[in-house]
Amino acid sequence: MIVDISIDQGGCIETSECKTQVDPVFTKHGVIHYCVPNLPSRVARTASIAISNVFAPLLQKMGESGGVKQFLKDDKGVRNGVYIFNGILTNNFIGNHFNIPSKDIDLLMAAF
Repeated sequence: MIVDISIDQGGCIETSECKTQVDPVFTKHGVIHYCVPNLPSRVARTASIAISNVFAPLLQKMGESGGVKQFLKDDKGVRNGVYIFNGILTNNFIGNHFNIPSKDIDLLMAAF
């Protein structure tokens, strides 16, 4: 069985397909797959603690850098995790899956 917890980032297994909570499981090549985006929402308390431990230092750095836009410009790792910037979808995988146009965040950031 494969549980692809990074499916909302495009997945990490070649056979992964983004599914929904209504129809979460499928079999491909004899292997059962569970590939539902936002899996941490199923363990909300634990996920909240983990996210707080990650976001506190990021928010501190963001404040020290001069704000959100400057922080995104300075930190490629954080920039790669952005799904929407100024109301524009920046995650190509999500855009393709839901047939929504998306833009490259690096191109959008060049304007700032």
